Amino acid sequence: MKPITLPIAELKPALAGLGKIINAKATLPVLGTIKVERTADGWIALTSTDLDRWATVRFEHPTEGPPSMVLLPFDQLSQLVKSCGKGEALEVSSSQEASVIRFPLGESKGESRVPFIQPGEFPLVPKMKNEAIPLPTGLRDSILEAMECASTDQTRHVLNGTFIDARDPKAHYIVASNGRQLYSANSFTLPLKESVIIPAHKFLEWKEFRSDGEWQIRVGEQHLQVCTRRWRFITKTIEGNYPDWKAPIPNPAETKTVLTLDPAKLDALIKLIQRMPCHEDRYHTLGLAWEDDQLVLLGRDKPEDTWLRVPVPDTKGTGPEMTIFLDRHHMQTALSFGLNVISLIDPSSPLRFSSGGKQLIAVPVRLETPPVSTPTPTAPKKQDQQTPPSPAEQPTSPPMQTSTNGSHSPAPASNNTAPSPTNAGEKQETKSPLEAALLQIESIKTGFRESINGLTKVGDQIRQAMREQKASEKEIQGVRQTLRSLQSVRI
Repeated sequence: MKPITLPIAELKPALAGLGKIINAKATLPVLGTIKVERTADGWIALTSTDLDRWATVRFEHPTEGPPSMVLLPFDQLSQLVKSCGKGEALEVSSSQEASVIRFPLGESKGESRVPFIQPGEFPLVPKMKNEAIPLPTGLRDSILEAMECASTDQTRHVLNGTFIDARDPKAHYIVASNGRQLYSANSFTLPLKESVIIPAHKFLEWKEFRSDGEWQIRVGEQHLQVCTRRWRFITKTIEGNYPDWKAPIPNPAETKTVLTLDPAKLDALIKLIQRMPCHEDRYHTLGLAWEDDQLVLLGRDKPEDTWLRVPVPDTKGTGPEMTIFLDRHHMQTALSFGLNVISLIDPSSPLRFSSGGKQLIAVPVRLETPPVSTPTPTAPKKQDQQTPPSPAEQPTSPPMQTSTNGSHSPAPASNNTAPSPTNAGEKQETKSPLEAALLQIESIKTGFRESINGLTKVGDQIRQAMREQKASEKEIQGVRQTLRSLQSVRI
């Protein structure tokens, strides 16, 4: 076959995108290859797949030559591209004996031979027959924003993507949730007959794909295609019924306090939140206090520390004073989407961040009450110091409504509501057998929570060890691949 020329300037960014589809753990050799194809019109196209997704990129300029196709190992191409200059090019060809990659080597050319794989073994790319639907930039951004809020829990497959809710023909919605936060956007309609769930994938969030022109989608029975000017991404859609996402959204009529942030200062507020101290790594608790017509951020380094109070300037608000706690990551996400209006009902109800047709619902965090210094510690005091249960994980109505886990503890200034030592002692002396049993149950629950926290830490250590092992294996594989490349070089 006539060699296919692959300019390094185009091949290098193409491999960066195609590599996001390649499954490094695939056992089938063909799934570790790139299909290099020259069409009858001379266009060069490269494709990768993991059986569930396909990514194809077309080079900028056509070349001369008959239609041809060759499968080349992704790792081999990546290693050669790293050692070539931007103005150089590779030449690839194949025969029944081997596939050949020729690369610049000084004033001559080197040659790397790899095992030949029949092009017919490459999984067929699904054909999409439906009409392409152009996506405005705002709608594309909403889909990508929703993917940031989707669940990564593989046991909750239906939540692992963005839901395009087309059940109401007059108002379609973009929705995603991970159980602790829920994102939705509306004010648009698409020519879709049925709703669809687009799996979240790092390729869709890749900068080069996002900036490659207008998005167009095609929806099939089991697949969805997203096209740009040069790229095409096809993925299997997620099957299943999406939960009733509207149920956990707070009723706007019940809103008590509304805070409006300066849209021009959201980036500065995000940086401020990032610098706020955090006393625990599980929920990344951050406090919001609306008092004296001013919004104040609350944070602390340790559970026993007093709260650091940082005012947020240029914040307007209406409604009664209120203090509420939430995961700071949820607030940072909402602010990064431009959601500058915060609606509050009470300290135990979900927060609503909104702007225009977009909103993000976040469940509050139950504050762990710090220990109170008293002359005579009593059983009720110990009960106050229990570690709260984690927020609910489910995105459906009951979990979102109950994920607040009861009422929040106020800021330290309100700790004066705790029972005095004398009253506590009187209660302890007169407590009934049922009260004693309840205290015993709470003590047992605390022990279980400590055990669960210990297991969580062990799990984190195991995952860290697995990541380090995987990184070591990848380095070893890279060294082996380089050695094989050097062994096959011919001058």
